[in-house]
Parts: sequence; C-alpha cells; structure tokens
Amino acid sequence: MQSRDEHPTSKHRKQPLRALAACLLPCCLALLALHLFAQQPDAPLQLFTTTHPAMGTTFTLYLYSTDPTEAAAISDEVFEQIDQSDQQLSNYRSSSELSRINRLAATQTLTTDPDTFDFLEQSLHWSRVSDGAFDITVGKLMKSWGFYLHQGRIPASSELATLRAATGWQKVQLDPQARTVHFTAPGVELDPGGIGKGFAVDAAVRILRADHVSAALLSAGSSTLYALGSPPHRDGWRISIPGPLPRPDELSSITLKDTSLSSADCTQKNFRIAGHLYCHIMDPRTLKPVEGRIQVTIVDPSATASDALSNVLFVNETARGLEILKAHAPEARALIVSGDPAHAHCTAFRWTDTIDQSHCTVN
Repeated sequence: MQSRDEHPTSKHRKQPLRALAACLLPCCLALLALHLFAQQPDAPLQLFTTTHPAMGTTFTLYLYSTDPTEAAAISDEVFEQIDQSDQQLSNYRSSSELSRINRLAATQTLTTDPDTFDFLEQSLHWSRVSDGAFDITVGKLMKSWGFYLHQGRIPASSELATLRAATGWQKVQLDPQARTVHFTAPGVELDPGGIGKGFAVDAAVRILRADHVSAALLSAGSSTLYALGSPPHRDGWRISIPGPLPRPDELSSITLKDTSLSSADCTQKNFRIAGHLYCHIMDPRTLKPVEGRIQVTIVDPSATASDALSNVLFVNETARGLEILKAHAPEARALIVSGDPAHAHCTAFRWTDTIDQSHCTVN
C-alpha cells in the first residue's frame, strides 16, 4: 500500500541524487586534501655536499635542495658535465679533443666540436686584449720548465730560443664559419691551465640553472668557484680569501651571489733552485716564470673570464692589468698582492670589502 504523503515518483528521484552524491564525494575529498596540503609549510632546504676528482683537482658542489634524491641526481649531472669538459680539454689525456688538435693542427685544418671551438675563441680573446700576457700556446714552455710533470728545471737559453718559434697565440687560426682550427707554425702546443677550469665551471653552472637550482656553490679546487643564488636567509655565499704564505689566515672575505671568483698564485706549483722560487705562471712574452707577484683574486660574472683574468693580472704590471679590466671586464673586481710575503702590498680595484692590513700595505 502506498502512503498518502509519498509522491508516486519520489523513489525514482532519490536514485540519481544518491548517484550524484557518490560522484561528488571523492572530488570534495580531493579538494580538501589539496587545501590541507597547501596549508602545510614547505619542506626545509638542506645543504648537500658532494666532491668529484677531475682536471687535476677536486671539484666540490654545495647544493641546497628539499629532496636528497633530487640533489644526488643534479650532482651527478653537474659532474658528468665536468667530466665531459675534461675529456675535451685535458692535455694529459691523449684521447681528448685538445690533444688531437695539438697533434694535427700544424699539418692540417681541423674541424672541432662547438664547445671546444668556444673554448678556443674565448682563450684567444683574452690573449688578444691582454697583449699576450695570457696565452694557451705555452704547452711546450710549461714542459720545458718541468711543470707538466712536476719536475722543476731551468731550461737553457738555446732551448728557450727554440721554444719561441712554437709559442704565441697569433699562431692559432680559427674560422668561426667552418668551426676549424689551424696552427701556422710547427710545434705549437695548447695548455688549458689558465682558463680550462673556469670554462668547465661555467658549463656546469648552466646545468644548475637548467635544473632550477636556487642556491649552489661550485668550487674547482682552489682556483675558481661560482656562487649561484644565496643560502637560505643569507644575502649570498660568504667566501674567505686566504693571505699569502707563510700566513694563510684570512686576507679578506667577500659575499658572492650569481658571480664567480678565481685566484692565481704560486703556492701549489713551484720549485726552488739555489734558494730561488720559480712560479708555474709564465709570462709568454719572456718565456720565463713571473716574478714579483704573490697572488691575484678576480670576481666576475663569468668563471671563464675570472680564471683567465686572474692570470692576465698576475703576469701584467698592475697598471696595465687594471686598464684591461676597465676596458674589457666592466663588472670585474680585483685584489692584487705583490712584492714578497715579508713586504707585500695590496692593490684593490672595485674591492669594497675589508682587507686585513697585517698581510700587506694597501695602495
């Protein structure tokens, strides 16, 4: 029997309403979960540190991330890029592209890959604007002085005279359209030592940017580093610059963000004969180690440029070096230490941070 109060079709109407409620309930729960997740605080950034041997030194990556797995994957990517740069530019690997160029470019015109050609173009740029104070054609010169195998020696004058014919950036011809390289004299040998690590750091930083890393510091041993972004709640990465030996305590410190820093000094590669210190940084124009310079630190947005410029200013007289910075590196800053460690003097160029004057007198 049907109740008088019940509409004849009410049961049929309740069926689609129940179905609709069943469909809407999961959607509402999903929206509620999404809202609650959005209310949760972001996972805190953690600092992850990884090291990797390459290019005759140890690279160190300091990386901030919320996810250990992601940090490990990015670190692997960065070090794969550095290994690729090493495979292209090492003059200690017979299989490298640079070694192939050293073997063959004097007898034939070689086509090379875009990265190696870019490296050669940037190297010759700094040779040109520095009047040859920076020069990657010092490969045989470094061997003659024993620095290649860490067995220091003083070459005879006749040996240096022979080397002069095989040294000089003008002997390297590049064709940008064909992406080729050719040596105009026999015996030319390229050495990437004064710019290669900076070039590798720049390539690795492009990986970090592509992976949307907000804060990282990549260091290529003691020569070149790049500070990307800034650590949490900081204005940048605080970098300590040690003073000249025998007092390695801090000379100055500087905060870096989205820029590089490179240093050139004689502390790691040198030798003594008869009490005289011979530095591994050569003046390609005299074919002899530089005298009277202790260390140079350069800050510049490009790690390739800061690496090369640290050598340019190490080799050149201070006034000429600063002219080059003014003309060709408008954002560069420099701290130059000259003389000898007992009577050192410092020259600061656009350097606004404090210098410990117990290390040196400041010009």
